[in-house]
Amino acid sequence: MALLIIEIALGFSIGLVLGLLGGGGSILTVPALVYVVRLSPHAAITASLVIVGLNSLTGVWFHRSQGTLNWRVALIFGGVGMVTAYLAAGLSSMFPPTALMIAFAVLMMAVGILMIVRKPPREDEERTTRGMPVIIASGAVVGVLTGFLGVGGGFLIVPALVMLVGLSVSQAVGTSLMVIAMNSLAGVLGHLGNTSLDIGLLALFVGAGIAGTFIGTRLVKRLRSNQLQYGFAIFVIMLALFLLYDNVSKMIV
Repeated sequence: MALLIIEIALGFSIGLVLGLLGGGGSILTVPALVYVVRLSPHAAITASLVIVGLNSLTGVWFHRSQGTLNWRVALIFGGVGMVTAYLAAGLSSMFPPTALMIAFAVLMMAVGILMIVRKPPREDEERTTRGMPVIIASGAVVGVLTGFLGVGGGFLIVPALVMLVGLSVSQAVGTSLMVIAMNSLAGVLGHLGNTSLDIGLLALFVGAGIAGTFIGTRLVKRLRSNQLQYGFAIFVIMLALFLLYDNVSKMIV
């Protein structure tokens, strides 16, 4: 029973982060599935893609009704990402589980530092959407990370959509959820032949996550985005340090 409550709480937290920040859910999902649910890293990566992808679709519905979704950018960015995510998915099976977790931790550390050092853009700042080459290149890079490490990429997509593509913060959050859903689908298709899925576990995480996503999308306009960003960045860095310590020590031994 205790484990069931913990799993529901984790699923809710993943959805809440997705709703608030337009990403970051996979940063929580993979470590949670490995260290709490005790899945192998390969199985956790596949399950993470399903959980985050379905939760993101729910967020897309909520953000669409609020007008914070740029369909053109989402379809181009996400379409390119789907191709590269599918191609990169097969690469993860070629690496040992410990190496995957170390790579995941390094990525977490880099993203956490980036979220702290970069100045959060103002919502009222005037922006111009960049051209097609920038959108395509950004989508391709995020897709590779999605397929290889099982991350939806939202913690990378939102900054990319704001700093590179030129969307406003609120549009970037809504648009990123559509991109995450598309990339996650491609990543799942690429991983399906390599591992099995626990449907009951997925249903539990997704159900709790949908509730969290609903609340997160309602709160996003009432909270200060820079405070959310800094708080989440610190949490990501602390979790990355733990993963590095745990997995590097395994390789040394």
